Amino acid sequence: MEKMNQAMEKMKILVGMEVEEDHEEQPSASSRDSSSLIDDFNRNCALSSKQSMLFFFHPIKFGVTFTFDNLLALGSTAFLIGPKRQVTMMLDPVLIYVTALYLASIIIALFCAVYVHSKILTLFAVILEFGALFWYNLSYVPFARSMVSKIMVGCLDTEF
Repeated sequence: MEKMNQAMEKMKILVGMEVEEDHEEQPSASSRDSSSLIDDFNRNCALSSKQSMLFFFHPIKFGVTFTFDNLLALGSTAFLIGPKRQVTMMLDPVLIYVTALYLASIIIALFCAVYVHSKILTLFAVILEFGALFWYNLSYVPFARSMVSKIMVGCLDTEF
């Protein structure tokens, strides 16, 4: 069990997560019960300080790793549901434009990071890729894209 904990610590260090100092103390049941969904999201999904520094100070390295992460995510879903079904779902008439935008943003991010070596273009490409990933994931939730569209129109359609 100790070797497993050491391996997990090394993996956390490799991906830029912060490693806890005190391993002997397990959180009490009351502290585990009091954590909310937002706390779990902040702990697991938000960028750590090392990752955010990588995003701002080394956007090319972040762009390459983020893009390969997205490619691995597509590969993992293809592994889970099968490559034929994955491609069929991605080429569905409802999803074809979202899929094209997502795949194009992956190509643009890799092109800007690897070939152009421009930090500004890579940052814009990663932001475009993140937006396309968000929109692509919303396409799998029923009525999510229309709901987000209506919310955005409601928020941005104001008179100044």
